[in-house]
Amino acid sequence: MIYLDNNATTKVHPEVLDAMLPYLREEYGNPSSKYYTKANNAKKAVEEARKNVASLIKCKEDEIIFTSGSSESNNLIIKGYADYCKYYSKKGNHLITSQVEHKSVIQTFKFLNGEVFNNQEESHGEMKINRGYDIDLLKVNKYGQVESNNLINALKESTILVSIIWGNNEIASLNDIKKLSKIVSNKGIKFHTDATQVLGKLDINSEEIDADFMSFSAHKLKGPKGIGAAYIKQDKYIKEKLTSLIHGGSQEYNYRAGTLAVPNIVGFGKAAEIASRNSKEKLKRINTFELELRKALKNKFEDIEFINAEDHLPGSIPMIIPNVFNELYIKRLSDKIAISSGSACSVSEGSYVLKAIGRNEQQSNFIRLSINEETVENHSVDEIIDLL
Repeated sequence: MIYLDNNATTKVHPEVLDAMLPYLREEYGNPSSKYYTKANNAKKAVEEARKNVASLIKCKEDEIIFTSGSSESNNLIIKGYADYCKYYSKKGNHLITSQVEHKSVIQTFKFLNGEVFNNQEESHGEMKINRGYDIDLLKVNKYGQVESNNLINALKESTILVSIIWGNNEIASLNDIKKLSKIVSNKGIKFHTDATQVLGKLDINSEEIDADFMSFSAHKLKGPKGIGAAYIKQDKYIKEKLTSLIHGGSQEYNYRAGTLAVPNIVGFGKAAEIASRNSKEKLKRINTFELELRKALKNKFEDIEFINAEDHLPGSIPMIIPNVFNELYIKRLSDKIAISSGSACSVSEGSYVLKAIGRNEQQSNFIRLSINEETVENHSVDEIIDLL
């Protein structure tokens, strides 16, 4: 099978698996235990992994907090900072995000506003609770990008946090995070970006953007599932007051209680290290392959329309193919090639992202291909086109 759904998840790199195995076998110590060798070895392995992840985004090691993935990181940051502002700083209660965020951001915002109950927008008779926060979901342009004027106009005296996705997982468009974060920072407001799709694909330099918080998952860059990180800018006052999502022990600088998943953390660290190797050369090969694949797709499907912006995630090809019903098409090819009809988090629903960019009537014609360096190394454009 040719796997072309790398925006959903990636294959674990062999070096990642090799790095993890000792911590599933002989090095099984709890890093929170003391004195004995197995515990110390586990603790050292966790800190080495933290160093690798921090190096990939050019931040300080103690600004990386390991979580179970981006969904948890998004919840920790948004709920934790909102809670801090409500009960400690009394700063305000207004939150801003966009209509095309990952569900773990949108549903968290709606939870705080009382628009969802138990992660469902239909409460089935239960009372929804407005937790005292006002939210704005910004409209986006036809490429799914937040325009700076819309953001500026939405900011209020009571705004405490803005959360804007960096790279969209469905339509692959990139937001200008450097510009948007600067606008927000200049107003003294905290900025968060879900950088899940960008990590390992594009250069992230925490020193060059005004983001106070970022979210990541390891499985998007050939690491294991079930592990991710929250970047929390080193600001002692904020770090002490950001409310924990999981209470209990003092692990992860008191942010996230619970025994650390050492094998997964080690895997994340190794994946981060691999992602930093020859990154410019890998990006060039992926971009070249993507361009060739787009040309070949255009020749095969006469009415095809690529719907992402010129500035988009490398290797991502979201497209509308008229007269091709995506679900039947994907099922027919399912034993030969893996492609997608949208976000894995919205598989049972229509895409709110396509709706937000004015493509609601073309939901059934939407298909997404997402390649990475493994695609380039192991397959040809002709091989892919022959299967489609």
